[in-house]
Amino acid sequence: MKRHNLATRLWHWVNLACVVILFMSGLNISNAHLWLYWGQWGFAPEQAWLRVPRFPGWMTIPDYYSLAAARDWHILAAWPFALGMLFMWAAMLANRHFWRDLRTSRREWKPAAIRHDIIQHLKLNFDHEGSKYNFLQKLAYGLVLGILLPGMIFSGLAISPGFEAAAPWLVDGFGGRQSARSIHFIFAWGIFAFFVVHVVLVLLSGPVRQIRDMITGGRL
Repeated sequence: MKRHNLATRLWHWVNLACVVILFMSGLNISNAHLWLYWGQWGFAPEQAWLRVPRFPGWMTIPDYYSLAAARDWHILAAWPFALGMLFMWAAMLANRHFWRDLRTSRREWKPAAIRHDIIQHLKLNFDHEGSKYNFLQKLAYGLVLGILLPGMIFSGLAISPGFEAAAPWLVDGFGGRQSARSIHFIFAWGIFAFFVVHVVLVLLSGPVRQIRDMITGGRL
């Protein structure tokens, strides 16, 4: 039996490419206006809740400031990103990957069980019996797959030029266009934090095997 099925592997690598392009082009877009606001409106620095740094060219796509070019890259990656997310959820429900591997049980939410998982992670012991993932992994994947990635799609739509007229209810659901922009920024860095932790754990748990299994599927 494959450790990672084909749908998971395809989505993993396509989603990785999309997220990298979206993140780096998003930093270029962020350079156009460095202040974040809550609510429907916001223009002046004194109205902002946060001033973000100006990101250097080596962190952005393209590697020079161009709002138009950055938006083109962003939209180019947004479509496969959104369709891939829809495909992944459909596949996870159809092949029972979600119910079998990602759903948490009531026992796993007990403080003693959570404490045990944290201790095992700190000891760099990633083995877990009876399940493909332990509680902390399920929690992280659930947060990313169920909140951060879908939240990026919907908040991105809410701040897209002209979309407010087509679906005002979506913008209102975020508390206003500027709130959606702030949430979009926060979620983007949340995904970046997950990416960093994910890469570190892969390096600590055998990167050659982990990468090989995500390409070939591996064996349980």
